[in-house]
Amino acid sequence: MDIGTMIAGRTSAEVISCGVDTPVRDAIAILADRRIGALPVMEHGRVVGIFSERDVVYRLANEGDACLSRSMGEVMTSPPITVERRTGILDALALMTRRRIRHLPVVDGEAMCGFISIGDLVKARLDEIQSEAEAMREYIQTA
Repeated sequence: MDIGTMIAGRTSAEVISCGVDTPVRDAIAILADRRIGALPVMEHGRVVGIFSERDVVYRLANEGDACLSRSMGEVMTSPPITVERRTGILDALALMTRRRIRHLPVVDGEAMCGFISIGDLVKARLDEIQSEAEAMREYIQTA
């Protein structure tokens, strides 16, 4: 299975994001209100960075509450690591493991068409494994 199949039915309009001018304080409020771990940071319709819980922790540890007034453009992790729709689930999981990240923007050219978490990928992989196991059970029972 690939990422495109996994995100089929989702729209990019469903992705919660923020702009490069968004203050850190506001982005933290979005993370908390939506109970999410990261936000893609957008500029002129394309993803230019990621802002995650880790960014919050690192900035607070290094700068204290002074970082709360800074903009996303100053504090985001950039450039973002992205995947395309045709990327396989196992390839995306390997990328996340290797780069020690938990969120990936899905891009089509320069346009973001989705945003996935490691939890999304694990769930999709488990669903695949369960489906394969069920098919194997049915095959064995009819053989």
